[in-house]
Formats: sequence, C-alpha cells, structure tokens
Amino acid sequence: MDFQVGDKVVYPSQGVSVVEQIADERLAGQEIRCYHLRLLSTNSRVMVPVNNSERVGLRPLSDSKKVSHALRRLRGEEAGGENDWKDRYKANLDRIKTGDLAEIVDVLLCLADVASRKTLSFRERKMFDHARQLLAYEVAEVEDRPVEDVDSEIEEVLQKRIQEMSEEN
Repeated sequence: MDFQVGDKVVYPSQGVSVVEQIADERLAGQEIRCYHLRLLSTNSRVMVPVNNSERVGLRPLSDSKKVSHALRRLRGEEAGGENDWKDRYKANLDRIKTGDLAEIVDVLLCLADVASRKTLSFRERKMFDHARQLLAYEVAEVEDRPVEDVDSEIEEVLQKRIQEMSEEN
C-alpha cells in the first residue's frame, strides 16, 4: 500500500499517525525509501521503510462503516475473555498489535468485563487506557470530531457497560 504526504495512517499499537515526509534515508549503508510519521497521540516521530510498511501493519484509517460497527459493538455486545490474567493479557496484547479496530474493541470489552468483577491490575488498566486512546484517535479522525469528545463518549459507554455487568454479577 502506498501512502502520500499528508495521509493519516494507523501504526499498530501506536495509533493514528500523519505521513509528514517520504524520503530516501541511509540505513545500514543502503539508501532506503522511508515514511516519516508523526504520532498524533504523542507527537512522536517514527520512520518506517516503505518496503516494510505492510510487515509492520501500517494501514489506512478505517472507513466510517467500520468505525460505526466498532462503536455499536462497544455499546452492545457481551465481551468474553480468558480467565487467567496472564493469558488474557497476552491475548489482548496480540489483539492490539494487529492495529485492527475490531480487535481493539474486543480488548476494551474484555477488560470492561474484568473491571465489572474486580479492579484491573496496573498492567491491564494501562492496556485499557491505551486501547481506549487508540480507538478514540481513529474515531476522531474518521468522524472529524475532537478527540477529547470521542474519548469522553467512549469512557461514558465503557463505564455504563462496567456498571451494567457488575449488577449482573
């Protein structure tokens, strides 16, 4: 997949980025064409060789249909998950690494389910916040809304889900 300067892309597990430059760089003694990305969430800069972009999972933003589907799932579907926190953590980490919006929603639903029964561990809380941020930035870009508004909406939906699930338990 070829991206152009100004394109917004998703860098798996890091989130939405902007292609700021495409340039030839000298790496390991070779001239290699690279995307220069700026991560919207942290303003960090990342360089990805063009020929490695598919391997690292660089992808265009989801279309509005996928975003709508992800938000509907977040609002309504039950989440399941592994019982052992180590297995659950690894599975969720693997989901986040795909960079796929549906997988990120699965992580949020899984961790919301756990949070309805007990306090999340530090690592799972950090993962929960990271997954929420990844979703918020992509939804905000696709729907052209302020990320703060989207994040608040996602947080409200998740807190409501956690409350409903804890009442069922």
